[in-house]
Amino acid sequence: MNYRSANSYYRELFGDKVYRIALDAGCTCPNRDGTLGTRGCIFCSGLGSGEFAADRNMTITEQLSQAKEKVRKKSDSHLYIAYFQNFSNTYGDEKVLSEKYEEALLDPEVVGLAIATRPDVISEEMYTILSNLSEKTHVWIELGLQTIHEDTANWMRRGYDLSVFEEAIRRLKMIPKLQVIVHVIMDFPCETKQQMLETIDYCARLPIHGIKIANLNVLRGTDLGTAYEKEPFPLMERDEYIAFIGEILPRLSPDMVIYRLTGDGAKRDLLAPLWVGDKRRTRNELEANPS
Repeated sequence: MNYRSANSYYRELFGDKVYRIALDAGCTCPNRDGTLGTRGCIFCSGLGSGEFAADRNMTITEQLSQAKEKVRKKSDSHLYIAYFQNFSNTYGDEKVLSEKYEEALLDPEVVGLAIATRPDVISEEMYTILSNLSEKTHVWIELGLQTIHEDTANWMRRGYDLSVFEEAIRRLKMIPKLQVIVHVIMDFPCETKQQMLETIDYCARLPIHGIKIANLNVLRGTDLGTAYEKEPFPLMERDEYIAFIGEILPRLSPDMVIYRLTGDGAKRDLLAPLWVGDKRRTRNELEANPS
């Protein structure tokens, strides 16, 4: 499949291989701290989708150092993006979060920041912080949208309306140089393929830099996982999903950077679809598909 991958984009931008290092800033989420709820989104693990992040009890500097040691065992690259991944990384004490972003930038090998968050937890002060950061380094903000369909959003307990997402996009696009990446999930059991494509078409019209497309991963320990264990529901098989990706990509601009095409749940907790655990085979088949 032909598409603009994150790897190729980073090579265009930096002239070399770049690794994203998942960091834990110690954040939580309004879906977990009682503001909106305590159980999180229906599919979200207890680690807030940060299964691959470092130990939050370590400083940002320590987390970076530990992760870089692991990378250097397989690569001689010395360029890294500090990826604040799990939970909502603009949610909390803005001064504390700003200090953690700045701490990451003290590492001379860190060439940018990727900050994953929700559109409903970016305060006025945080918009100012992001604007200031974008003047000194590359900044990517990753917003979890998942779907444009309100019935699905309510089922998954997303906790905000589409209008909130659109306002966040508008505000973020006012910050020069800052880039926005949107997360979407395909194969919700309550959606048809047409509804999934409607979410993709919506994203194609947004003024965004990139997209992360995941198929629904059912993880042990989540509310979705508990429901699945009681009454399994059908999910796309590998071949069907790869064919569906072949329908999705032509609907997106060739300039849009595709950061992910499948889910990436921790293999030890994966209940379904099990084929997601074989990342190498899935990647090879995606690349070999002529669509």
